[in-house]
Amino acid sequence: MTVEFTADTVHGLAPSDLVREDRVAGRMYTDPQLFELEMTRIYERTWVWVAHESELPKAGSFKSTYVGRQPVIVVKDRKGTVNTLLNRCRHRGASLCEQRTGHANGFTCPYHAWSYGLDGKLRGIPYPDGYEGVLEKSELSLRKLRTESYGGMVFATFADGIEPLADFLGDVKLWIDRFMKQGGGYPVKVLGTHQFRFHGNWKIQLENTTDGYHFPIVHRSWMASVDAETADMMSFMTDPAAITHDLGNGHSVMQMVPEHSDLDVDDGTEPLQARFATLVTELKSAGLDDAAVRKLVRAVHGTGFNLNLFPNVSMSNSFLRVLRPISANETLIEHIAVGPEGPAEIVDPVNRERLRIHEHFQGPFGFGTPDDAEGWDRVQRGAQAAPEMPVLVNRGLARESAGPEGWPTSHVTDETGMRAAYNQWKQMMSDG
Repeated sequence: MTVEFTADTVHGLAPSDLVREDRVAGRMYTDPQLFELEMTRIYERTWVWVAHESELPKAGSFKSTYVGRQPVIVVKDRKGTVNTLLNRCRHRGASLCEQRTGHANGFTCPYHAWSYGLDGKLRGIPYPDGYEGVLEKSELSLRKLRTESYGGMVFATFADGIEPLADFLGDVKLWIDRFMKQGGGYPVKVLGTHQFRFHGNWKIQLENTTDGYHFPIVHRSWMASVDAETADMMSFMTDPAAITHDLGNGHSVMQMVPEHSDLDVDDGTEPLQARFATLVTELKSAGLDDAAVRKLVRAVHGTGFNLNLFPNVSMSNSFLRVLRPISANETLIEHIAVGPEGPAEIVDPVNRERLRIHEHFQGPFGFGTPDDAEGWDRVQRGAQAAPEMPVLVNRGLARESAGPEGWPTSHVTDETGMRAAYNQWKQMMSDG
């Protein structure tokens, strides 16, 4: 039985009371004051994904991005250390870098030309005579966020005293390791990115990545556009082996194609799809043996799972999806295509196929993303009505149980991943 939040109390409830075992308040999508609390209590107090190491290949390589709504620069210095620097000059507050990616020897403010090293230290000030006796350069370095990485994934946090990244990830590390196996024996690198915005709350998208229930409904046009082998692979709705796990700390994983969860596990009986016949020929002509060809081609579709990392990134099958909250009613999404890095004659044909698959579903003119975004928009519009009416996250609650690893587990169509994220949201929003 579902009990509604009452109209008289929903606006006065503390954040911790907005999440219950089987439902959350619609106010969580629409309340600007709640959004402001999320930016400080969640995005400034936990590990937030900022880059993949392949985006920073050498000293001076940088990427400008955000931690919550705060602009940062992620840059590799000359010692090989990755730094996350607040993108704000210490003089009058101007942003230092407006370029998304690139290479620099340092960063100079365009307003008064204060200049900073790749490590954030203040290096130079024009016309310094006016600062004699009133300024000490060593005290005015750029604010540096604590930065750590695992498996090529770089995270930053404003909270210097929180647990190490490895502890925050916990059992997620196993799944990151598995995701990176889709390089087919080669390291994984970023191939390209594209961004778009939707008119909805960031948590709507956070829910989507481990929502198997919507797939055959929202994505039926995509299912009709692919070959029969791919459609059969993604027909997981009634597969009892297709399951979702709560991995702790708000993280979860949805195994849509369990037999592809660990790409190193291959008994050799699964035939390679006919659509990749040309790719197989190209790889063999590059000198690869049958086993190496099979390893690469079998991984072209990516892994068989979506991994959701609270609060802002998912490692979804074959790409990264990053969300950036703009306001209670707007979110920016970045889709990042990945593929193997290695000899051009081998990885170029593989990455060509991966990009075509990415474009077909995730791309701006693909079948999947526009349909997803329409659903997210509709949730936001509907949430404006009757804010006391709950949003249900109760599917599979009665059949959720602990798996062999101790993870709360249920079917791939169940809302275990959403409950995991909202439990973490509740915990963090309860801390004043």
